[in-house]
Amino acid sequence: MTGKNLRFALFGNVHHPENSAAISRLLTALQRHGAQIAVDQHYYDFLTTLPDNPLHETHYSVFTELPPSDFAFSLGGDGTLLKTASRVRSHQVPIVGVNMGRMGFLADVGADEVEACVDALYLGDYTVDDRALIQVTTNGEHIEGCDCALNDVAILKRDTASMISIRASIDGEHLATYQADGLIVSTPTGSTAYSLSNGGPIITPRTGVLLMTAVAPHSLNIRPIVIPDSASIELTVSSRSHTFLVAIDGRSQTMPEGATIHLHRAPYTAKIVKRSGSNYFSTLRQKLMWAADSRIIEVRSEERASP
Repeated sequence: MTGKNLRFALFGNVHHPENSAAISRLLTALQRHGAQIAVDQHYYDFLTTLPDNPLHETHYSVFTELPPSDFAFSLGGDGTLLKTASRVRSHQVPIVGVNMGRMGFLADVGADEVEACVDALYLGDYTVDDRALIQVTTNGEHIEGCDCALNDVAILKRDTASMISIRASIDGEHLATYQADGLIVSTPTGSTAYSLSNGGPIITPRTGVLLMTAVAPHSLNIRPIVIPDSASIELTVSSRSHTFLVAIDGRSQTMPEGATIHLHRAPYTAKIVKRSGSNYFSTLRQKLMWAADSRIIEVRSEERASP
């Protein structure tokens, strides 16, 4: 056990009971260091329903509002980390993402690496990556619930085949009126998410920009555009259904036609813990197969299949 008295808040995915063994290893590692452990109420309710409850014989508290913490563990996948970031918000608590899902682009600590990760935190063998957030207001009022996005804010049509019309202005100057299924405004972190699947470019973290990418635009002249993250974006939507969706990191809510959405960089960042030696470009190649040569991949697959 080390001399540091660190406090950890635990958030997690409530849909994967098969991960209880990894959670138990994490809790054991934290207790070995004498950590103070607090578990999110929603996650606690899930863990206590498991036959092999990993909280058994663990000293912990339960919270609904984030208590003072040195680190927040996000146990799940990238979606879980996004939800954790929305809960941490302006508290500026560094988030450790443990990948128990599929991609693990943001949550890059493997489930089999949790003990080593805890040891590294106590040794100070890590870095903290500051990631920009997009803050959302509508008609001058903050949106209920989470009003900040680590990945992206998407303006989308609802349950109709008709496109929506989105009038976009940058710092008060008219940019374009998009006739499309939607418009994505993403951070550099979110450039590898929904925007990428709609033809947007990859932007490295800490670049200091925002990216606007249309979803299925009606015009071939519409292309993604990169703007400074110091800019203020104003979006006004017209729709035949008289409503539209605003999705903040995938969490959507219905808005009435005519509502004006204002987007700007949040005054605080999301702090993501990275293991020492972690490399963004290596993660791109490994997780997204970026710049991979399919011919080499096929040859290696054939070699592995050979007796």
